[in-house]
Amino acid sequence: MNLVKLKNISAGYEGNIILDNISLDINEGDFIGVIGPNGGGKTTLLKIILGLMKPFSGNIRYTSSNSNLFGYLPQYQGIDKHFPISVKEVVLSGLMSKKKLWQKYNKEDKQKVLDLLSEYKMYEYRNTPIGNISGGQAQKVFLCRAIISSPKILILDEPTTYVDSNFEKELYETLKNLNKEMSIIMVSHDIGTICSHVKTIACVNRKLNYHNSNLITPEELSSYNCPIEILAHGVIPHRVLANHDLMDKNNIL
Repeated sequence: MNLVKLKNISAGYEGNIILDNISLDINEGDFIGVIGPNGGGKTTLLKIILGLMKPFSGNIRYTSSNSNLFGYLPQYQGIDKHFPISVKEVVLSGLMSKKKLWQKYNKEDKQKVLDLLSEYKMYEYRNTPIGNISGGQAQKVFLCRAIISSPKILILDEPTTYVDSNFEKELYETLKNLNKEMSIIMVSHDIGTICSHVKTIACVNRKLNYHNSNLITPEELSSYNCPIEILAHGVIPHRVLANHDLMDKNNIL
């Protein structure tokens, strides 16, 4: 089932086009890895999908009107760690979209938060200020906030940046399980790792090239105006750096 359809979208800032005539379908069960160079439009694409930004042209169609269509895990460095709020309050805030104005959280909501924190091994930190835990722990908390409303689509913007390798390993295992219940879109610079976990790839560099697999060959990249690494799957995974005619040699993922 199709959940979101972007057709012929152009978008940018102050008249400058960042995304040029792109199209993308997001379906149930998808796990899409979004890759591309800095400034290529990856975060802009997420804003368009989330409805946080209006495109210059094109159409966006949502097949579900539910308020919990999306769950969103932002980049870690964009989180205000000094805001005076506890771990459980952060997770509870993920239910705000399902509440009417001034409607209070009930016992069921609060128990759901505690159950989720327990599942992700963060229960003992439930009353701890969000700024007093590690980066990996904070990302677990914000992941709990993103999924507590049981969204149909989970969107992650470079979730492993600035966090330790232990969190990264746990995250990918968690996403594998979550993908059984929801579609996932994840932006990442870690091409080698992301290709091992996603089902399909969208390469974004002003244009969007969608590849219906997690394996891209140099031949298939010949038409892509996007500098990315290629991961060849086998007994010993390895990377091959593909050349692009329009690739900026100083622009490395």
